[in-house]
Amino acid sequence: MDVLIADDSEFMRSLLREILEGEYSIVDEAENGVEAIELYDEYDPDLVMMDIVMPIRDGIEATDEITDTDPGAKVIMCTSVGQEQKMKSAIQAGAEGYITKPFQKPSVLDEIENVVAG
Repeated sequence: MDVLIADDSEFMRSLLREILEGEYSIVDEAENGVEAIELYDEYDPDLVMMDIVMPIRDGIEATDEITDTDPGAKVIMCTSVGQEQKMKSAIQAGAEGYITKPFQKPSVLDEIENVVAG
């Protein structure tokens, strides 16, 4: 399964990459919402791990655009504690699940399984 990681933090991208490698194929990484949309169009991944707070275009705007173009897109939002309001917007934009930072490998893999199976 091909996964695109979108997060403005190099540390968070490498942490997610570490969790996912071996289980999934990472097609590329985006540093902002604009890159996430471009890379989604280029690679058509099976799943996007999308940070909510990113520069230029945030994860909610990027998710909205991706799911408008591809209603079958699977997006999991990566959120910090205390971003519940933004999560509601992300779900309305088309996100199918979310994980909370700091990431724990079992919860990340469980959420991916739920979203992909669902």
